[in-house]
Amino acid sequence: MSQVYLDYNATAPVRPEAIEAMTRVLGQVGNPSSIHAAGRAARAVVEAARNDIAALIGGPASTVIFTGGGTEANALAVDSAVATGSRRLLISAIEHDCVIETAKASGAAVEILPVTPDGVADLDWLKARLAAWDAADGRPFVALMLANNETGVIQPVLAASEIVRAAEGWLHVDAVQAAGKIMTDSRALGADTLAVSAHKLGGPQGVGALTFGPRATMVRTQHGGGQERGRRAGTENVAGVAAFAAAARAALSEPQIDPEPRDAVAERLKAAGAVVIAEGAPRLTNTLCVSTPGWSSDLQVMALDLAGFMVSAGSACSSGKVKASPVLAAMQLDDLAGSAIRVSGGWGTTPADWAAFADAWIAAHTSFVARRRAPAA
Repeated sequence: MSQVYLDYNATAPVRPEAIEAMTRVLGQVGNPSSIHAAGRAARAVVEAARNDIAALIGGPASTVIFTGGGTEANALAVDSAVATGSRRLLISAIEHDCVIETAKASGAAVEILPVTPDGVADLDWLKARLAAWDAADGRPFVALMLANNETGVIQPVLAASEIVRAAEGWLHVDAVQAAGKIMTDSRALGADTLAVSAHKLGGPQGVGALTFGPRATMVRTQHGGGQERGRRAGTENVAGVAAFAAAARAALSEPQIDPEPRDAVAERLKAAGAVVIAEGAPRLTNTLCVSTPGWSSDLQVMALDLAGFMVSAGSACSSGKVKASPVLAAMQLDDLAGSAIRVSGGWGTTPADWAAFADAWIAAHTSFVARRRAPAA
């Protein structure tokens, strides 16, 4: 049975360019902190990669910090804000768990920035909340992701940045899901810090980056040597960052994913009784989130897996658990949260993959409805 992978928002297949770069660098030797020839060669690889990631996320290369992934990059921004005086954090209701949990563990007070039923941050709420800010809470810190990993909804980051800057605050943007799909230039977006991860755009797992602007003060949370200009100790993952850079270059050279195959699937599933989540909001063109009342997420994922189609019930970062989506709950869609699935394509997905998925989903849904209607034995 053929397998169709439609879970790019969890992790994208590694691009051939990234595999080639990683394989080539793995064949070399040298610690980038060493001053001999091999060390200098390794350092050159890291710095070339830093330039490529700067092209992806904006700002000078000197402001790019390589990390062990998107989670660490997000945590570095949150922890730096708290360490430099932010005592109350405004975290959007749709943030990834790594941002929410880091904020809760930071010792600062945490407030949730609500979203509309379409999953878009409520900027009127944000403006009013910052207007009433108590100076005793230190510098305002706001976390607003660029695109949601479950719904694909693109957030009004630039407009939010204007509100945050007017309040002398710090805006952190998790662009992990957006990088390689839409513009992620931190300076153009007005972000003070912005995080990305390699494996979402076709690079290897375990590599990420954070960029910071002149209004952000970074602190070292991982101690040891002076790597990454003293901001993140530990020998750099030379092969990993080289592959990250190769994936970034490939993603930047591609046109935006055509939404037509995704939208055609949405219409077919709607006709069968599914609800398209955030249909009226701007969304990543690779992402489709649908809910089918009465048909639980886990049953859908399992039925599709048996049919050879790999999709997800939401975020893939909950240790393999299938649970009702807190993102949909934040959108006041509690009645749909337990029956939602996310379908996400990417650089290797074809229109035929989308169409075949729709066929499989409709067949599985038809079987589910027939079993539910069948009289008890």
